[in-house]
Amino acid sequence: MERLTDVPESSDRPPVRDRANDYDSFAEAYAAENENSLVNAYYERPAMLALAGDVAGRRVLDAGCGSGPLSASLRERGAVVTGIDASAAMLALARRRLGADVALHVGDLRDRLPFADGAFDDVVASLVLHYLDDWGPTLAELRRVLRPGGRLIASVDHPIVAYTIQDPRPDYFATTSYAFDWDFHGRSVPMRFWRKPLHAMTDAFTRAGFRLSVISEPRPDPAARELFPDDFPRLSDRPCFLFFVVEVPSSAAGGHD
Repeated sequence: MERLTDVPESSDRPPVRDRANDYDSFAEAYAAENENSLVNAYYERPAMLALAGDVAGRRVLDAGCGSGPLSASLRERGAVVTGIDASAAMLALARRRLGADVALHVGDLRDRLPFADGAFDDVVASLVLHYLDDWGPTLAELRRVLRPGGRLIASVDHPIVAYTIQDPRPDYFATTSYAFDWDFHGRSVPMRFWRKPLHAMTDAFTRAGFRLSVISEPRPDPAARELFPDDFPRLSDRPCFLFFVVEVPSSAAGGHD
C-alpha cells in the first residue's frame, strides 16, 4: 500500500495502543484496498501461500488475520484455520468473509494467547511483527502454541523500507520506530512501525527457540504486470517485504532445546 505524507518520528510508545494503527477506525477502507492491491494481492499473499506450501489438514493460526483474506486462501487449500486480531472491526469483516465455521478471537499478540500448548501445526503472521518494538514475548507465545516440528511463516517490512521514507536516514543497527500517514481515498490515518536490522530479527527468532529455515525476498506475481504497469517495475527491482520460515525443532517437548 502506498505511503503518503511521511512523518519521520521516533518514540518508545507502544504502537497499537496509542492513536496510531487504530484499524477499527478504518477497517472497511483498509480491507477494500488490501483485497486487490499490488503489494497485498499480487506480492505478499502469494509469497506467504507459496512458503506455506501444502497445508491440507494442517491446523493453522492466522496471527493478525485482519479481514481474513489469507485465512480464506489457506482454508481453500484445506487448512483448518483459526484467526486472531486486535481489531474487532477487522474481525467482523473476517466473520462476514469466512462464515461461522472458522474460530476468530479478539486478542493482542503481545499478550498470552488463548490457545493450548502445541495447538497448531503452523502460524502465519502476515505483516504483523513490525508493529512491535519487542518481538520476544510474542515469539515465545507463538512458539508455545506450535507443536514440535511446527512452523512460523512471517512477513515484515524489509529493513531497507525505513530508509526510503525517513529523512535523516536512521542508524541501520538501531531498532527505531517510524511514523507516517496512510491515505485511503482521501482520508489520512496515522501509522507507526518498528524497523529492525536483519540480525536483530534472526536473533529474536533463535532466542525464542526457533530454527531458521528460509529467508525470502520474492518478486511480485508476473500476472500483475499488465494490471499495474506503473508500479510493477518498481516493486520488481527492489524489495518491499522480507519473509521468514522458522521451525520449532522436532525434538522440542515441554521447553526450548
